[in-house]
Amino acid sequence: MTERKEYPARKQAYVTKLQTLVEQYRTCLLATADFVGSKQLQQIRKELRGNGTVIMGKKTMMRQVLRQMTQSKPELEKLVPQVRGNIGLIWTNGDPATVRDQVVANKVPAAAKVGQIAPLDVFIPAGPTTLDPGQTSFFQALNIATKISRGAIEILNEVHLIKPGDKVGNSEVTLLNKLGIKPFAYGMKVLMVFEDGQLFDAKMLDIKEEQLLSAFAACSSRVAALSLAINYPTLASLPHIVSHTFHKLVSLSMATEYTFEEAKKFREAAITASSAVPASSAAAAGASSVSSSSSSAAAPSAPAEPKKEEPPPEEDTNIGDLFG
Repeated sequence: MTERKEYPARKQAYVTKLQTLVEQYRTCLLATADFVGSKQLQQIRKELRGNGTVIMGKKTMMRQVLRQMTQSKPELEKLVPQVRGNIGLIWTNGDPATVRDQVVANKVPAAAKVGQIAPLDVFIPAGPTTLDPGQTSFFQALNIATKISRGAIEILNEVHLIKPGDKVGNSEVTLLNKLGIKPFAYGMKVLMVFEDGQLFDAKMLDIKEEQLLSAFAACSSRVAALSLAINYPTLASLPHIVSHTFHKLVSLSMATEYTFEEAKKFREAAITASSAVPASSAAAAGASSVSSSSSSAAAPSAPAEPKKEEPPPEEDTNIGDLFG
């Protein structure tokens, strides 16, 4: 059994708050807070008010509190190893996708810093700058083509300065600061979601309910088809088996005098249809005969043309000289 650790009064308030959040909420979003300032974090807390609570703190203390609570909530064991690095816990009972979108949308433009890993591409646009011609040597050191235009430096071509994953150097930071460019935007990034004792990647929140239902229906159809093909009953094929059996019973009832409650309406419909078909057929036949007789009475009989006799074929008496 894990022993409970005693904390000072200041830290005990933090421990009590974290324990209350674990008991009160069923969903926890694990989000990194790299380069996120206190003012920005305060703004995120304000936007989530009423829908979620953000808690930061020392990771060793957070893990210790969560381990102590695994005695009553064993599922927290999955959450403990994920609490590492500069990470915060966002607790909520609402839709985790909505909370994630609220958190990620709060970004603040920031200048590049020496030594950081670039999260995206950084381009220097072509065109005039506000730098004086005395700084041309700085652009030449970075192999950036320039010219002097109206007393200022003009960049001739767009420059791909930094690529994603590159480590930002001192020269790149100096150039971006001189040009007044803030290429990056920082905010909290949700990595994992802990919900109802299950831990999964935050990318799963992008899957819509319609996609899940469509995928489930497609898989269910395949299972039903396979079950029917090998004659092995399953829950997926059961509705098809029941429907097919019912059709057979109705067919048997129609062919015999035996009936049951569910087959009565089919028998009545068949009897009604069979009684209506002869009457309609007779009416159609009578109408056809009347129409033909009236048309024959109305039209006078035309005299038959005498048969012309074909003349006998003429004999060819002149057959020519057979030997000439």
